[in-house]
Amino acid sequence: MLAVLAKWSDMSLDDMVRECKRLSPSAMAAAFGVHLAIHAVRAQRFRALIPLAHRPGYLPTFAAASAQNLAAYVLPAKTGEVALIVYLKKLCGVPNKVGLSALVVSRLLDVSTLALAVGVASLYLALFEPDTAPRGILLLAVVCILGAAALTALAARGDLIVLAVTAVVRLFKLDRTRLGTKLCERTVGVGEALREAAGGALLAASLQSLAIWLGIFLFYAILAQSLGLPDTLGLAHIAIGSGFAVLSNLLPINSFAGFGTQEGGWVLGFGLLGVGRELALSTGLGVHVFQLASTVVLGLAGHLAMGLLAGSTPTAKR
Repeated sequence: MLAVLAKWSDMSLDDMVRECKRLSPSAMAAAFGVHLAIHAVRAQRFRALIPLAHRPGYLPTFAAASAQNLAAYVLPAKTGEVALIVYLKKLCGVPNKVGLSALVVSRLLDVSTLALAVGVASLYLALFEPDTAPRGILLLAVVCILGAAALTALAARGDLIVLAVTAVVRLFKLDRTRLGTKLCERTVGVGEALREAAGGALLAASLQSLAIWLGIFLFYAILAQSLGLPDTLGLAHIAIGSGFAVLSNLLPINSFAGFGTQEGGWVLGFGLLGVGRELALSTGLGVHVFQLASTVVLGLAGHLAMGLLAGSTPTAKR
């Protein structure tokens, strides 16, 4: 897909490599610092979504979350997401259903916060920059804000997902089979864990999600402007343009390390804002390469930390 995008934008591989080298050391240092802060808040959000009886310490959670983020980012079709459940179980003794619930609620909050950010940014452009805003921006704002509200409600009642699965199983009379019976039994425990994950912690986790996504957009802004994206594009434009790229990576259709799909979303998002295909692709690729390198560094550090922390007694900590 990356090759198709390159041909479409009349860019050669040498052009792409040359554009990636335009990143300044100061921009890379600032972006890495922001990326580290994002990981730190993300780990705390996982802790907030784990009930106190099973809540691990901060350092083990940070190590597990950093290692899991590497797996989720690199492996295709988002198969690496479930690594968090394995890491928390092995390192901290967190039950699988509790780890799964924290992961599901956090991902729902991620998508809802992303939708809210893109919706608010689109509304801002529609109201305050109507002459330069793309057509249909107001409709995009309404759809995103309504979607964010629906996803937040679902995060608050994640057990509804379990109820829906159980209803489908019973509708098709699969509960009479051995596999269906086992599935229904398992979903009961997961439903309870989802209620516990959201109960009392949703406000804190939502605020942490806002901080995470503000950091993500700042991360993209630092890198993209260093790579040549016009300074006239503010944070609202960055939120919309990069939002399409992030969405393409959140969906379970991405390839290895998201190459091709993330750039496609980036070109589409910034193309709507009037950025040319060549510039959009070159900045998108440069951002992606640095993001991958930063994720690898933090992920490997997480794996190393997990090795050093292995053997410590799992304890619940506030």
